Amino acid sequence: MDKIALLQNMIDKNNNIVFFTGAGFSTASNIPDFRSGKGMVNDSNLSFEKILSHRYFINNTKEFYQFYKTNMLHLNALPNIGHNFVAKLENSGKLKACITQNIDGLHTLANCVNTIELHGSIHRNYCLKCNQFYGAQYVFQASDIPLCSCGGIIKCDVVLYDEMLDENNLNRAIDYIYNADVIIVAGTSLKVYPAAGLLKYYRGKSLVIINKMDTDYDEVADLVINDDICNVLSKIKIN
Repeated sequence: MDKIALLQNMIDKNNNIVFFTGAGFSTASNIPDFRSGKGMVNDSNLSFEKILSHRYFINNTKEFYQFYKTNMLHLNALPNIGHNFVAKLENSGKLKACITQNIDGLHTLANCVNTIELHGSIHRNYCLKCNQFYGAQYVFQASDIPLCSCGGIIKCDVVLYDEMLDENNLNRAIDYIYNADVIIVAGTSLKVYPAAGLLKYYRGKSLVIINKMDTDYDEVADLVINDDICNVLSKIKIN
């Protein structure tokens, strides 16, 4: 049995599936994976991790937003075959949760209801002074640092480096992973912690990894498919 047939069989026979997705899941939506080393533009000598850190946001807010608006706000991106597959799998009753490291909001846009955005979303932004909500378009259109009507600085609801993951999201993700029968990891190198470390809680039957490159979990996975995500999922039928 080939790998596509094995994946099809796992999905057909299980009704407690969890998807765990990373940046590679959205590249088909023309959102670059900055960890690939060729996806994002950075004219400074600073690392992406430093620019996208809480400390840099506080101390260099203008420069932070110059980089953020240029490289992180892909407001015209649309869900691809992968996002639509996950939403359809949820609608069939087989998928219990989609846990994502992505901040692009495309799983939600594809109508996947139970999406846990571990690293937040570009579509949620809050005033640091009064907590008023703003959408991504408002931040994008700001000529300089986006400011609230009260004068406070608006911060994207994205987990920056040096910041903790939301405890509620973390606990929910652990619960779904622990109780899942099948976990399908797609489009992530599994190198970003603490998110990647969540797989240690998995106690189910089948761990599937779909990623173009090798990951540190390949040796313990039950099925590894090194291929394009959309190419793989387009061949899977949801009954």
